[in-house]
Amino acid sequence: MQTEILSQAATQARGLAIDAIHACSSGHLGLPLGCAEIGAVLYGAGGLRYNPAEPKWLNRDRFVLSGGHGSMFLYSWLHLAGYELSLEEVKNFRQLGSETPGHPEFGDTVGVEATTGPLGQGIGNAVGYALSGKRAAAKFNTAEHTIFDQHVFALHGDGCLQEGVAKEAIAFAGHNKLDNLILIYDSNDVTLDAMADQTQSEDASAYFISQGWDTVTIDGHDLAAVEAAISEAKANDNGKPKVIIAKTTIGKGIPEVEGTSAGHGEGGAKFAAAARIGLGLPEESFYVSDEVRAHFAEVAQAGAAAYKEWEGVFDAWSAANPTLAAELKGEVPADLLSQIPEFDAGTKAATRASGGTIIQAVAKAVPSLISGSADLYGSTKNYIKDGGDFGPTNFNGRNIWFGIREHGMGAICNGIAYDGIFKASGATFLVFADYMRGSIRLASLAKLPVTYIFTHDSVGVGEDGPTHQPVETVSGLRVIPNLDVIRPGDAEETAAAFAAAVQREDGPTALILTRQNIPAQDSISVSDRREGVLKGGYIAKKESGDLKLILMATGSELQHAMGAAEQLGDGVRVVSLPCFERFERQSADYIESVLPTSCTARVAVEAGVSSTWGKYVGFTGKTVCIDRFGMSAPGDTVMAELGMTADNVAAVAKELL
Repeated sequence: MQTEILSQAATQARGLAIDAIHACSSGHLGLPLGCAEIGAVLYGAGGLRYNPAEPKWLNRDRFVLSGGHGSMFLYSWLHLAGYELSLEEVKNFRQLGSETPGHPEFGDTVGVEATTGPLGQGIGNAVGYALSGKRAAAKFNTAEHTIFDQHVFALHGDGCLQEGVAKEAIAFAGHNKLDNLILIYDSNDVTLDAMADQTQSEDASAYFISQGWDTVTIDGHDLAAVEAAISEAKANDNGKPKVIIAKTTIGKGIPEVEGTSAGHGEGGAKFAAAARIGLGLPEESFYVSDEVRAHFAEVAQAGAAAYKEWEGVFDAWSAANPTLAAELKGEVPADLLSQIPEFDAGTKAATRASGGTIIQAVAKAVPSLISGSADLYGSTKNYIKDGGDFGPTNFNGRNIWFGIREHGMGAICNGIAYDGIFKASGATFLVFADYMRGSIRLASLAKLPVTYIFTHDSVGVGEDGPTHQPVETVSGLRVIPNLDVIRPGDAEETAAAFAAAVQREDGPTALILTRQNIPAQDSISVSDRREGVLKGGYIAKKESGDLKLILMATGSELQHAMGAAEQLGDGVRVVSLPCFERFERQSADYIESVLPTSCTARVAVEAGVSSTWGKYVGFTGKTVCIDRFGMSAPGDTVMAELGMTADNVAAVAKELL
């Protein structure tokens, strides 16, 4: 290890962070300054296997900055390492349209493996990456060719470790023996408001050991100690994930704030000039020496050589294993929906049960699909038959047992999706969606193709009562940008919903499924139901004569809109709107053909709050919804008591007319 040049690199990385944050008077100096030696080893001394010319190399080591507030750490090292991140972009830190936003964003900056910032999420993402890596190795490696043997790193601090999502993911990783995972814990005894002992007294090493992890504690500013710990962690495939507890000084290099909570944010930036002198840097801001650049050029060359060697192995593997090579591409058939068998006419079933049938056909057509549940397979019905269970004795399993860890499941599914090798899905009761809302929001922001299977979707749950009867949750999900929320109204609509979710590549989809049986809408052709869901909304029943009234419904309430239309007679149209988001992506002409603006007499019916229906019913329309919590009684009784009947829909419509 070239200690002198790495020490210079660490100092100059500190300088880049100080200058960038000083320039915009915004950002977080503590982590970039406190972890500079860790960055030097990761990017400059073989800690990470990477090739900046091929940033998506399948067998690269993955690095996630869980403490995303310390983004200048990542930007500095990506720039020094030779990724396509110019010094000009470093200077544009936190400016409009730059490649260096305040927190790292997947897809915006080359080399950023995950969108991070909400603390703890990055740890969960790293666990997802590690799961993906283990499964990829088990699925695709052969006795003759190893194409996957990467490691996954995440750098985090006390804040990440205090968040419950991290604890859920850590427990999952230890139980499943993900020994390709290495956490680096920036243990500086400081949080944002105060010294860490104000809010924590946990023995971190004992905690990780109790969860089945290997631990080591080092001086995070000792280059040799950092290098030795990382090398040992990568070499030790003993069935245990690893954590390196690196004792560091927050804000190191700015004496006025280092080691204190004031060093966490931009408070030290005003001392930039003095800090630069104290670090031995020249007056020139954003300084990187020729020697440091030459060193990283050599590292990049070594990475390129390693990539070329792997590429030869990959080509030989592809030639020897064409079926596996085709599967690795992970392509979803364009005709996926046609590969899902039609249901028998008259099928009366809960959409969760229909989904349990549908997912078997989808899993057969899409080998990259993996399906997890938060200890609810028996209820969510998304277990892939003959898919095997993922775990330390079978990393090739397609069913992920997340345990009662909804938020961890969400963050782990995001990590799988970031890796891009497998299609991730996870299931729980809809009422628990808010336990994983932070992960869903990030999946939507990062455009991750995750599928959420949420069952027990309404007061129709019945006897369990209002604690388990979601009324606000569907609307709460609909307001998240870039999240498709699909609530199908029968088995055929459910088939299309699954196909839409698995085929989507630019964001996540939430499937909202019933516990109670609902009838098939056989008066509508199968093709109309299926194609209508793909468009988000369609005419389920065409009016006879002049259009006087539009009834709109989704999910289990479609049956009531159809029944009410029969009672109301001529001039009534029924529109099924299983997915607002997909419907609103259609052309203006199509939307007008389904919901003509000339007809303002509209009624919407859904067993949930009315808040998201306003844009469709307008000022003169009415809603038949549930703007209160539910009650404990048989599901049919609760539905009727709260107005979810065809008779009530018809009565409200008559009042409107």
